[in-house]
Amino acid sequence: MDFDVPAELRAYLGVLDGFIEAEIVPLQARDDNERFFDHRREHARTDWDNDGWPRPEWEALLAEMRRRADRAGHYRFALPSEIGGSDGTNLQMAVIREHLAAKGLGLHNDLQNESSIVGNHPFIKMMLAKGTDAQKAEFIEPCLQGERGVAFGLTEPEHGSDATHLDTTAVKDGDEWVINGVKRFNTGMHHATHDMVYARTSGDDGDADGITCFLVPTSTPGVELGTFWWTFNMPTDHPDVHFTDVRVGDDTIFGELGRGLELANMFVHENRIRQAASSLGAAQHCIDVAVEYAKERKPFGKPLWLNQAIQFPLAELQTEAAMLRALIRQTAWHMDRYGHMEVSDQVSMCNYRANRLVCNAADQAIQTCGGIGYTRHMPFEHIYRHHRRYRITEGAEEIQLRRVAGVMFGKQAKR
Repeated sequence: MDFDVPAELRAYLGVLDGFIEAEIVPLQARDDNERFFDHRREHARTDWDNDGWPRPEWEALLAEMRRRADRAGHYRFALPSEIGGSDGTNLQMAVIREHLAAKGLGLHNDLQNESSIVGNHPFIKMMLAKGTDAQKAEFIEPCLQGERGVAFGLTEPEHGSDATHLDTTAVKDGDEWVINGVKRFNTGMHHATHDMVYARTSGDDGDADGITCFLVPTSTPGVELGTFWWTFNMPTDHPDVHFTDVRVGDDTIFGELGRGLELANMFVHENRIRQAASSLGAAQHCIDVAVEYAKERKPFGKPLWLNQAIQFPLAELQTEAAMLRALIRQTAWHMDRYGHMEVSDQVSMCNYRANRLVCNAADQAIQTCGGIGYTRHMPFEHIYRHHRRYRITEGAEEIQLRRVAGVMFGKQAKR
């Protein structure tokens, strides 16, 4: 078995690096755009007087980055060639996402908004797999061009990880469905044109079947934005959304009636393995920066790194990063061959361990670098605040562990 990164993928990483230096670094340096990435980043990105929304100039910069990446042929890498992609595999994306995150904070791969020169595109993949021809025409290219935006409405005030107990309902009334309920942390709703709303259409609480996904236009009467939750890492695009007698047609059903959780699983599994790779890359960046600081710093007249109290915690982190790298790439390879649901327990292993690793690495890097490490002039606080949420969102650590244990003890199918 060959564990080396394929030569063509290594070459593509070089192409990406060249594109970043030629196109993205100059864009980041222009018009004081560095304010979005240096110690001013949280304030520069956040419109504090508008519910903590992202500032328009920040989102405009991200949009320009995506346009340049798309024009250069990178943005759609993971998508099929028939829509302008390169048929990128899960293994390729895992290597790429780690590589970009390991380069540190920057416009090329912003942590906060999941924006990257190589896009993730879970919704597009869902649409390709489950959308009708009319929906594909309506959403795929407009979403890639930034003309449409689709939010994700699964979590509710009383139901986070227990997605089979949704209170949101959709009841058939003639030719329409009437949706009532509340969604929480409905990411992307500040500018979304549509919301993926998961609602119970049949069955009982706790049933996986009977939940349907609707693509609800956000302009529909009865859709109302509520509290925008100010989070550990600002700005926020995570509001409550209230649905009161919202009427939509059958043409808004996304996927099969009553099989909406299959779509939700597709969304989170596409995200979880790439999220794990990004967390690994960010962890490696923290380790590398801390090591360089320890080499240069000379307290008491000798290099800091000579102290085993400095060496050993970083060596532990480096070891865990190496082990995770092997597991993430093996899991991504298996996903390409057997499908994401056949290795869902391995995806959970990768996800919770990588997200925990990056938090530990950021914390240790702060400690290694001392007072300067605690400032916002170093990247560690931003990396920690961003990645700490991944230990909760899209499946909390406890949910990931339950998945692994369930498969181990035969209480839960891999699916």
